Amino acid sequence: MRKLIAFLLMAIAIVSAAAAADPIAIDALILPKFENGEMSGDFPGEAQYYHEAYTEGGEVYDVAGSANKLYVKDGIALFVTGMGKVNTAVSLTSLLMDDRFDFSDAYFLGTGCAGSSTEYSVMGDVFIITATIDYDLGHHADPREMASGTAETWFHDSGYDDASYKLLNQDLAEKVYQMTKDVEIETTEKTAAFMAAAFDSAEWALRSPMVLKGTTVTGDNYWKGYYDEANARLMTETYGAPDPYALSEMEDNAIAVTLDRFGLLDRLIIIRDSVNMDVFMLGATPESLWDPAYEASLSDEDSVEAADIFATAMENNFKVGSVVIDAIKTGTF
Repeated sequence: MRKLIAFLLMAIAIVSAAAAADPIAIDALILPKFENGEMSGDFPGEAQYYHEAYTEGGEVYDVAGSANKLYVKDGIALFVTGMGKVNTAVSLTSLLMDDRFDFSDAYFLGTGCAGSSTEYSVMGDVFIITATIDYDLGHHADPREMASGTAETWFHDSGYDDASYKLLNQDLAEKVYQMTKDVEIETTEKTAAFMAAAFDSAEWALRSPMVLKGTTVTGDNYWKGYYDEANARLMTETYGAPDPYALSEMEDNAIAVTLDRFGLLDRLIIIRDSVNMDVFMLGATPESLWDPAYEASLSDEDSVEAADIFATAMENNFKVGSVVIDAIKTGTF
């Protein structure tokens, strides 16, 4: 019996050593933040189109420290991080420290939906992100406390700069942009009419969605309004970002900071689509949108925030992102 136990322990040690010595090489890690319902076959969230195309039918792994699973097939991996900066940073850190996987040569594709800045973006746009900013780091004041009467209520604090602003690999972002800038993306008649009505048929609001470059501002607080938009513009100017403030979202700076700590920031690509605007529209108010009695979501066909663009924007994102993943998968990137 002792010999049998010794043999089994030795076999386990050999298998464990082999696994540790030969981790699974990942060529691309796709990082959506949430999914609506199932991972495939129903109304799409941020993960579904990518999962169905690249990781469905592959291996599925539990990851300690994360509430979500890692899907891997033919060198392409997909990992839903969870929403918000804390979920994202903890989940991604846990995955990067898992010695079953080798991310040393991987590209990281952060993907998901976001809210558009006025005058630069319309719902349905897809952005190649060139810099990320943490909205919450610095000092914030309530507009009612401001003596100056200015719209901006944020004050820069350089003590946070190591984590509050991340400049992405500009050559990589430009490469992705040149590969994808002519991808045809869509809107809907309802969304186009919604944009025209919300912004009094301003010229910028009437254009069709495009693939563009921009800066994204990451906040754990799902905010809206011209005061906060003014703060996002001020942050973008203060940090000297290479492209205008384009989108607000809740995770990208956390991904960038985490990858930077692991020496992997230069391999990060972020592709975000717009599903709503960062200001209140058509009579909507904070109370009307966020009161606990309000049960609608951005994915509702009659959303007062998003019209019916959500599923179309998810498909737009995939059309752009799949160009990149296909190139990585085939070795032509």
